[in-house]
Parts: sequence; structure tokens; C-alpha cells
Amino acid sequence: MNTELLEALDLLEKEKDIDREVIFDAIENSLLKACENHFGKYDNFEVSVDRETGDFHVYSNKDIVELEDDVMDPSIEIWVEDAKKYDKNAEIGQRVKIEIESKQFGRIATQNAKNVILQKIREEERSVIYRQYYQKEKDIVTGVVQRFVGNNISINLGKCDALLNEKEMVPGEHYRPTQRIKVYVLEVKDAPKGPRILVSRTHPELVKRLFESEVTEIADGTVEIKSIAREPGSRTKMAVYSNNPNVDPVGACVGQNGIRVNSIVDELNGEKIDIINWDENPGELIKNALSPAKIVTVFADPDEKTAKVVVPDYQLSLAIGKEGQNARLAARLTGYKIDIKSETQAKDAPGFRVEDYMDDDDYEYDEEYDEAYEEEYAEEAAAEEVTEDAAEDASSEE
Repeated sequence: MNTELLEALDLLEKEKDIDREVIFDAIENSLLKACENHFGKYDNFEVSVDRETGDFHVYSNKDIVELEDDVMDPSIEIWVEDAKKYDKNAEIGQRVKIEIESKQFGRIATQNAKNVILQKIREEERSVIYRQYYQKEKDIVTGVVQRFVGNNISINLGKCDALLNEKEMVPGEHYRPTQRIKVYVLEVKDAPKGPRILVSRTHPELVKRLFESEVTEIADGTVEIKSIAREPGSRTKMAVYSNNPNVDPVGACVGQNGIRVNSIVDELNGEKIDIINWDENPGELIKNALSPAKIVTVFADPDEKTAKVVVPDYQLSLAIGKEGQNARLAARLTGYKIDIKSETQAKDAPGFRVEDYMDDDDYEYDEEYDEAYEEEYAEEAAAEEVTEDAAEDASSEE
């Protein structure tokens, strides 16, 4: 029994996840290669490796000829008298199987056979790693920051390294060697020197996968993430929907005392996350998406994918957000091109008034309703006008 070979195969299978059968095939092919190098051919050779004991045998099948002088090529022909030494029933015109000792192979043939086995092991190791990480494509993995490669970063994922390109890094994030971070696997390519893995810290799906791993209701399908929009390092908006009327989708994602969402915010180094309720009605969805701003009216056109939004005068800057971020993320989240105006601006803007969407015969101006509407917001506007910037900052912190 070849115990050393079997122990080596067990080690390869355990540490590198390489199938024993692959190595057995490699050994057989290497011995055939050795026969070719030593004898100049291998067509008439057979190799067998016992899977239980690890013992291997090499045989040469030779044609039996009548006269010794008829032997033109000793590697494929044998005189009948010599053949009877291996098989007493040997006859002319038949074939006899003769075992060849591996020690008959020359040093070069033996070295070549060794190289064939090692090459097969390396190829299979790369193939195993590729298959393993290919299954993780479009998913998140945890890696360790290893070193800087120019402006890019090499991240060790365990069995191989991944590359975090500069454009896939979050602005403002600082990475240091040995730091453990979660990354989103963008692509896994099978390259000659091993799998080439590209990862990202900016992709919106990173946030989605983090919620899937943190929120059990999302993992079991009770809560769905319908849409997500992200500006890496700054803010993310996410629309969620519950398939169970008894489960609050926003509450499930936030968790008790915000424990679930806070753990994800920590992983994203303080990036703010707004979670809203998904609604099939585009008007309601846009209202939710522009949170925390209060909305007066939304005129949505599902065909054109456009929406005109009216907000109280004192809420205009909050609805638009700093440098337009709130409106920009809401547009990405809903898929609608959103135009926002204050009530004062909307009075003279076509398409921002209710009467623009009604027939003249059907529309009657209700002065009492209009006065009541103005009074409702007058007090609120007076109270919040002086604290508009503070309200915006407070909503951002949330």
C-alpha cells in the first residue's frame, strides 16, 4: 500500500478541496507522459492506479511476432518465445501485456511526470477557488485590507486576493492594513494566474445585502426591499414592503431602538440611511421618498415617468436637500423625474395646480377651503421659518 500517496491526497482534499479522483487521473496521465518521453510513444501503454491502496502499474501491450528478426520496434513488438515468459499461452498474432517498472524511466521522464502532476494540482486549485468565489458573485464577503497597489487596494478574502479599485472606494473612507471590511463582489474572472476578483464599497447592493444578513424578515421573504438609491459615504434611501400586513417593514429594518439599522450604519462608517414604505401609488411613493419634507400635492405621470411636487414654502429647501441630494435620491428611488416647487412658485407654474388637471366645467373654486388651507400652514410656517436650517440638520442626523 502506498500510504504516503494516500496521506498526500487526504491533505490536498482537506486543505485545498481538490477531489482525489482528479489527482489519480493526473498520476495516470503523468505516467503515460513518462512512457512517451522514454519510449517515444504511449498508444500501446496502459496505466492503472488502485484507488484503495494507491499502488500503480504500467503495462505495455506488444504484438507477438514469429521470428526474433521480425521485431522491428521492441516497444510495440515481441518475439513469441520472449512473450511466453510473460504468458505461457502466448501465440503469434496476439498481444501480450508486459508490466514496466517505473525505475526503467529515465531521470528526465520522471521529472516531466512530476511536473505534469504538480501542474494539474495547481490548475485544479485555481479552478476550485474560482468556483467557490464565483458562487459569491453579487454577494458580500468579509476581507482583510492587505496592501495598497497604486491607488487601489488588495484585500485578502482567505484563499485569494480581491482588488478594490479607487473608483469603488467610498469618498472619505480611510483603509488601513489588517482592517476587516465587508465588500460587494462585482465580478469574478477566471484568469491564468488564478481568479481575478473585483469588489466594491460603493455599490447600492452592498447596503441591500447588509440588510438581508441583519434583518431576518428580509431573509425569510416577509419584507422586500423594492428599491434602493445611494450616494456612497453620505446617504442611502431604501423603499421596503411587507408581504405580511401584521409586520411593519420600516420597523423591522430599524429594529428595537434602532439596533439593526445602526449596526449597518456603523459598517458604512456613519452613512445615513432613510427607510420608507413602498407604495404602488406613484404619488404616495414620491411623498414617502421625499421624506422628511412635508408634501402638499404630487402630480405624477406614470407614462412619462415625471412628477410635479408642491411643498410648503418653508419646506422647499428641506425637500430639495443639501446640494439637491434629497430630491436626487428620491428620483433614483422612484424612477421618476421630480420637479419641486413651493406653494408660492406653484401658483404661477403650469402643471403644479389642481385646476390644470380638471375640466373647466367641473372645477369650482372653493374660497372657504382655500382660506382654511392657507390658515393651516400659516401658523406652522411662522413657527418653523426661523428654524428651517436646524430642522434640515436634525432630519439629516436621523
